[in-house]
Amino acid sequence: MSSFSAASGSAPSGSAPIAGVTPLSLCAREPHVPADRLVAEMVPPPRFDSVRFSTYLPDPNQPSQSEAVQVLEGFAAGLGEAPGTATGRRGFLGFGRSKAPKPPAGPRGVYLDGGYGVGKTHLLASLWHATPAEPSRKAFGTFVELTNLVGALGFQQTVQTLSGHRLLCIDEFELDDPGDTVLVSSLLARLVEAGVALAATSNTLPGKLGEGRFAAADFLREIQGLSAHFRALRIDGEDYRHRGLPEAPAPYSDEQVTRAAQETDGASLDAFPALLDHLARVHPSRYGALTDGVSAVCLTGVRPVPDQSTALRLVVLADRLYDREVPVLASGLPFDRLFGEEMLKGGYRKKYFRAISRLTALARDAARLVDAD
Repeated sequence: MSSFSAASGSAPSGSAPIAGVTPLSLCAREPHVPADRLVAEMVPPPRFDSVRFSTYLPDPNQPSQSEAVQVLEGFAAGLGEAPGTATGRRGFLGFGRSKAPKPPAGPRGVYLDGGYGVGKTHLLASLWHATPAEPSRKAFGTFVELTNLVGALGFQQTVQTLSGHRLLCIDEFELDDPGDTVLVSSLLARLVEAGVALAATSNTLPGKLGEGRFAAADFLREIQGLSAHFRALRIDGEDYRHRGLPEAPAPYSDEQVTRAAQETDGASLDAFPALLDHLARVHPSRYGALTDGVSAVCLTGVRPVPDQSTALRLVVLADRLYDREVPVLASGLPFDRLFGEEMLKGGYRKKYFRAISRLTALARDAARLVDAD
């Protein structure tokens, strides 16, 4: 459990209560997250609790999607060997000097490469669910959450904690922070030695031949000694969240957002500029805890994000809200105008488009808060 150093909050400055209860305020929260919670929460987020390979709907126009499902189903089945059946040390692919009767077929590491919204996280979570091992022996987290875990536990303790796992899934593997990438690469090398199978999705940096094989090569090169053990799967397709759906919904008025917040049990209400300032004072590893118990996030005065550091923090918050299926109701500018043209053409472009995609989906979910008035 996390704790907060401030009261649950009040309405943002200039927004007097209209009706109902006083909303929560994210700006009034400064959560403290113990390290053991970081470990315990390394499971697929609530949005992906019920996903399975059978619930993934491949686009018939994108054969790579169906191929990815088939490969991952086989990969999960290959992880079903009970621990301790082998005598002697075994290579990561199941080859080597092991006396096990039959090594698992195919590589023991997979890397999913593709654009945002093609269902990579759905497939990664489905792999976690399909792997025949107790939940305590499978770990699932984003690259950022994994680096946060190392920061909380220390490198050696993290190795010891994860070495007994059958599978480690890393969502949104980052290539934009060389230091963290090398740290995690070292961690993966130690886990591979311990027999942990790995799966990852990409967070491709644009400007390097798009989102294609070059990104996968970057990832594989970063984990030099492990590169031969990964099968890179390209997943093509358009953002499923926008297939046949309208663009970002038009924002509501300040009054509508405030009223909805005060009439929705567990909703938060904050001025968008104040929330951006607050995010700078809370470590991104705590953004999930920041939303504990929040049923909806209501924001007034949404405007363009002023700088890249602020934008990257907002991306992390958007990911945590999306994971937890927390609707976002807002006034001001629509979410597809959050990031300026220069940001959308820069090295973090993919992150920003993912945030727009996810916030847009959450904004559609929030429409019911106003329609219910």
